[in-house]
Amino acid sequence: MYDSENYLTIGEVADRLAISAPTLRYWEERGLLQPATRQSGRRLYGATELRRIALIRIWQESGMLSLDEIATVLAGRTETGHWRDTVHGRLTAIDEQIDRLARARAYLVHYLDCPRDHPAEHCPVVRREVEAYLNA
Repeated sequence: MYDSENYLTIGEVADRLAISAPTLRYWEERGLLQPATRQSGRRLYGATELRRIALIRIWQESGMLSLDEIATVLAGRTETGHWRDTVHGRLTAIDEQIDRLARARAYLVHYLDCPRDHPAEHCPVVRREVEAYLNA
C-alpha cells in the first residue's frame, strides 16, 4: 500500500535528484529501473530505487558508462557475460582517452611555448610531426 512517507512519485524523484521524468521512464523501458510499486497507475519509488538511480547517475558521470554497460553491470554475472568484462573494457577505453588527451595537451603546450609566430607553418617540431603522419 502507498505510504507517502516512504515512497516518492516520479515527479518528486525527478525534482529531488535533478533528473527528468522522461529519463526515468526511459530507464524503466531499458530495464535499468523499476518503481517499487504503483498506485492508481502512478509510479512510486522507495529508498532502494533512489539508491539505484543515484548509482546509475554516478556510473554515467564518473565512470562514463553507457546505459548498455550499466545494464550489464547491474545484471551481474549472467550466462552470456560477466560485468567485470564490461568494466575492464571501459577502463581500457578510459586509458586510451587519457593517452589521447595527454598527447593533445603536449602538442598544445608546445604550440604555446613555440617562439614562432606561425607554428603551423614555421615550427620544425610541427613540420616533423606532419611528415611522420603523412609517411605512416
